[in-house]
Amino acid sequence: ERKERGGVASLGDALKRYLDASGLAKKFGEVPVLEAWSQAVGPTLASHARAVAFRDGELQVEVDSAAHRQELVSFTGEQYRRTVNQRLGREEIRRVVFKLKR
Repeated sequence: ERKERGGVASLGDALKRYLDASGLAKKFGEVPVLEAWSQAVGPTLASHARAVAFRDGELQVEVDSAAHRQELVSFTGEQYRRTVNQRLGREEIRRVVFKLKR
């Protein structure tokens, strides 16, 4: 973090403080995770199982059918979680929750 010079903060520091204070930093921080999910599962599955939120290591995925949800919960969901973390280059997602779209 840069030091303030003569009482004036750099634009980058001011923007960072604003994003942190407004909660937008967290929102922008989840975008790479949501995008990585879509890339990892591919366009076909991503149209049926859409990542909608990421908070505190938990990715929420909205699934449009009970059959897709069952497949993800029982068989492929954990593999996709690992694949997304590999794409991100860190163990960002600790848990994936699959919810049926209402």
